[in-house]
Amino acid sequence: MGRHFGDLARVRHIITYSLSPFEQRAFPNYFAKGIPNVWRRFTSSFFKIAPPMALVYLTYSWGNSVHEQGKRKNPADFENDK
Repeated sequence: MGRHFGDLARVRHIITYSLSPFEQRAFPNYFAKGIPNVWRRFTSSFFKIAPPMALVYLTYSWGNSVHEQGKRKNPADFENDK
């Protein structure tokens, strides 16, 4: 009576391999290759990301300081008031 859900399509010329979960190693070469790879990727992208981010931060902080200075009242305008 029909096909099972996993056998809905017949695909030819594709070979799949699988390992039992009991035969796999969860973290192979984690300390030997994983951590140096993370460090290499971090240092390679740091100089691409950090300068624009620093420029954006400096522009933002400069804009905020100019805005705060613009909101202040000038004391010389109120010298003759009583």
